[in-house]
Amino acid sequence: MYKIIVLAKQVPDTRSVGKDAMKADGTVNRAALPAIFNPEDLNALELALEIGDRFPGTRITLLTMGPVRAAEILREGMYRGADAGVLLTDKAFAGSDTLATSYALSCAIRKIGDFDLILAGRQAIDGDTAQVGPQVAEKLGIPQITYAEEIISLAAKTIRVKRRLERGFELVECPLPVLITAHSTAPDCRPRNARRLMKYKRATTLSERHSASDDYLASHMEKSYLAITEWCAKDVNSGLVQLGLVGSPTKVRQVENIVFQAKESKVLTADDADIEWLMQELIARHTIG
Repeated sequence: MYKIIVLAKQVPDTRSVGKDAMKADGTVNRAALPAIFNPEDLNALELALEIGDRFPGTRITLLTMGPVRAAEILREGMYRGADAGVLLTDKAFAGSDTLATSYALSCAIRKIGDFDLILAGRQAIDGDTAQVGPQVAEKLGIPQITYAEEIISLAAKTIRVKRRLERGFELVECPLPVLITAHSTAPDCRPRNARRLMKYKRATTLSERHSASDDYLASHMEKSYLAITEWCAKDVNSGLVQLGLVGSPTKVRQVENIVFQAKESKVLTADDADIEWLMQELIARHTIG
């Protein structure tokens, strides 16, 4: 009944940041870090799957941008209930910041065509900017709802959403189509379904099939649903000057994994002397003032 696109990202596990986490050009060295499905994108997927439960016939398409190995999260999403996956991959996308990423994703969404909802995680753990979702909405010229915690209701042309705020929540109603970003307090994504895992475990992109065996390729010829769509920059009609490092005004200079030691901490009381010491420290370190 509804056509939903879920934006997902394969991210480096930021709990494992080490000395090799950054390249010389200021981009993340993803090969040096374990790759995982961005947590809040899983929350977004669950919101989409819940809509699918309510409205049989709903089609959910996962869209991700990244290297060929990012197809892993597309398969993961299909194991959990997504109907199809699209991988946007090209060397031209390398080093993209949020501006270039949102541009590439918006081009891919236009190529996908008709949709009612776009769902995405509020932010990715490798950047924590929370910018890509809203920027995609702006580039597509559609309304957006951020910090979504629950889909309250969905009618033919209207959606009602519960948003998580710092000191409570609010209910927002919006016409379709709309882009919604999911907060971490949204329901956790359901686990893999065993039958779907067996069905989609051989699903691959074109690049992955280039190195596959003849038997593997034969199964794809018989089962078209095993083909994960793969597009490059040219396929989605994107301008190269707006992609990658060239199209990215944001530059990351350094990433550090900071662990506070007990010797670096000080227990303060409500005594005036302690408060005076704290104020002097904050001013001396230029934290305030």
